[in-house]
Amino acid sequence: MARIKPQALLNQSKKKKGPSRISVSTVIICNLVIALVILSLVATYRRFSQRSSIPTGITQRFEETKVASESKKYDLPSYADINTSKGLITVELFKEGSPEAVDKFLDLCQKGYFKGMPFHRVIKNYMVQAGHSPSTVPVEEWTAKGKLRGRLDTSPKHEAFMVGTPRAKGSSSNDFEVLITTAPIPDLNDRLIVFGRVLKGQEVVQEIEEVDTDEHYQPKSHIGIVNVTPKLEM
Repeated sequence: MARIKPQALLNQSKKKKGPSRISVSTVIICNLVIALVILSLVATYRRFSQRSSIPTGITQRFEETKVASESKKYDLPSYADINTSKGLITVELFKEGSPEAVDKFLDLCQKGYFKGMPFHRVIKNYMVQAGHSPSTVPVEEWTAKGKLRGRLDTSPKHEAFMVGTPRAKGSSSNDFEVLITTAPIPDLNDRLIVFGRVLKGQEVVQEIEEVDTDEHYQPKSHIGIVNVTPKLEM
């Protein structure tokens, strides 16, 4: 067997143990990959930080809107003075119980809608009703169930001196009427949107109730609302 010279063995050892050379393109690609990973981590961190702050902002805006809404609701007048040709009637408004009717009533007050509004229907032991045009609801429809009121259960909302507007009229600003009951009426929910009650001036309501009327329950002499003044406090 031929013997390998020592110099040849030394050269073979250097070739096997020497490190392989890395190309420049490989180094550049590795650096780019590392840079992309770092940028991705930074972008993820920023998005996470922004998302964590969004709920707080939304919650804050929601709370501010809620507070403003509640403040607006409670800043609305809670009472109204109805000045009639027979005297003054003070009414408490049911802002929470009938918010839509109260909003409409207050809006019409600002527009002067109730100035000069006549009481065009007066039914003794039932109600007095004011409006700019005669009601289209037949009197019989209002009074038919009234005969049964002694047999039916009543609630505080059905007591005398409740203030409301007929359901058929409440949705139209051109026909908004004001009705004040003068006796407990159990079927009130079927006929009326109750949005308040008389606190002072019950005797004025009773005086209106006692005026002479014709066969259609229309007062023979003019009697009406002079104006309506909303109030925050009594």
